[in-house]
Amino acid sequence: MKDNKSEDSSKLANRHYSPDDYNKNDQVSSGLATTHEQVNDSYVEGEIESNDTNK
Repeated sequence: MKDNKSEDSSKLANRHYSPDDYNKNDQVSSGLATTHEQVNDSYVEGEIESNDTNK
């Protein structure tokens, strides 16, 4: 039984984001899609620089 849990964990750990994750209803796909969206938003936003003239 322990090998079965280990095998399930390995399958889960090997999952990567796929665009199809947005259309799936399982928890892992939903989490991957949400995380991908958050990272993408941060990447697109870029670095916000202040206009502080006291540097």
